[in-house]
Amino acid sequence: MADDHHEDDRPDYDPANVELPSKEPPLRETAPQSDFTMGQVTQGAVIALVGLALTFGIAFALV
Repeated sequence: MADDHHEDDRPDYDPANVELPSKEPPLRETAPQSDFTMGQVTQGAVIALVGLALTFGIAFALV
């Protein structure tokens, strides 16, 4: 597996010359801060319920 750290984009760290980078970091979006539609919430809930039913259903069937 190749290293994918994008070292070309990073300048070498120099503790004697502390400067802010010339460009802003890319915008990121994390899931807890995202807006969800009711369809996405419903789909997630259905998938979670199916997963729980399979997990506990198989466990109870084997006991």
